[in-house]
Amino acid sequence: MAVVVQWLERTVVVRETRVRFSPSAYKRNMNFEPTTVKGFQDFFPPESQKRTAVKKVIEKYFRLYGFQPVETPTIEFDELMRSDNLKNKDEAVSERFKLRDRGGRNLGLRYEFTFQLARLLKENPNIKLPFRKYQIGQVFRDEPTSSSRFREFTQCDIDIIGESSQESEAECLACFSDILKKLKIKPDIQVNNRKLLYSIIESVKIADPGRVIRELDKLDKLDEDTIKANLRKIADTNQILTLFKLMEKPLEFFVKNLFDGAEEIMKLQKAGKGYGFKITFNPFLARGLSYYTGNIFEIRVQGQKNSVAGGGRYDKLVGKFLGREIPATGISFGLERLSSLATVKIPKTKVILISLNQDKLTIDLAKKLRKQKTSCIIFFGKPGKALDYANSLKIKYAIFIGEEEVKNKKFKLKDLESGEEKLLSEKQTINKLKSRN
Repeated sequence: MAVVVQWLERTVVVRETRVRFSPSAYKRNMNFEPTTVKGFQDFFPPESQKRTAVKKVIEKYFRLYGFQPVETPTIEFDELMRSDNLKNKDEAVSERFKLRDRGGRNLGLRYEFTFQLARLLKENPNIKLPFRKYQIGQVFRDEPTSSSRFREFTQCDIDIIGESSQESEAECLACFSDILKKLKIKPDIQVNNRKLLYSIIESVKIADPGRVIRELDKLDKLDEDTIKANLRKIADTNQILTLFKLMEKPLEFFVKNLFDGAEEIMKLQKAGKGYGFKITFNPFLARGLSYYTGNIFEIRVQGQKNSVAGGGRYDKLVGKFLGREIPATGISFGLERLSSLATVKIPKTKVILISLNQDKLTIDLAKKLRKQKTSCIIFFGKPGKALDYANSLKIKYAIFIGEEEVKNKKFKLKDLESGEEKLLSEKQTINKLKSRN
């Protein structure tokens, strides 16, 4: 089969190709059973509608707190994501998806947003600080899956870059607290400090504080005896018992005895009171990511162990390619987890317009309704099928548009929940649908 390209008045044969039918290839395609890849998922109504409604709430409060949207590539150079760019090895880093392009470059899918900030600041050194950014997008982890653990999820981040005060940390927590309040979720905000953790561990003279922190981070998954047994590989029994006993002390003890980092938690506690949220000091809170340098926080639902968000201060990450330290703090959470817990009104299509051979008038009415921000669907077909379709979508109203409506200049508006019918003028119809839910 000749492939011909025409350009103005010239015709050129580019190449000669032959198409062959392959029974074996056809058979292979016929045997393929399409399904989603393990660890990935589809979202259909009403779940997809709920996700959209929750996302709308999230973005509303992000903007109310002055955070500005940022978008970054899904794919980055693998060198940017590798754990040797961080102080310690992180689980999230090791579970990244690795790729290679045609040029042989090592690439990968982003596993979070925070590590990208160092590149952003390097390539945009004139960004006015403090920079308040938010980002919502897909991230990927090549990790074991479960009913609540997926390889792709939607991450939501807010960060304040270039501000070192605990007030900036309180701003992030206040923003997320307002989101949870709007979604009718009661939070339990737990806070610790990385410097305090190191200070406590060093006070009992355990040589490898990083290893201790990684073990403490498993307390939600493993029991305390198992954690203590693991710690015996790097510490003796007396050190471990002293460590756990010390970590049961209240925050005031660490402030009074000048443990590094304790005062920062106290300042955040005071700042939180001004915003109307309360934090709980949890000295066992570790959070695995190694880039945290100060206060760290984890938000759980009251009465539950699983967290819905986490974050903290990471002053040594953002400026590393600029050769200087830039203070930064932020909070991150997954849309999927938040959506599953949220109580939110799901917007629905309000009315179905049923055209009885009056297509032009029906389209004109639909345009006027949509201009007034009333969602509607046009159905060109039998009324019975239209009503079945409307019921399947839980549409509240139906408008019938036929010869009688044209003649009387009235529309029959039917409430599909109560069965009540009314004859209304075009203006009355538009106003009624605009003013009611």
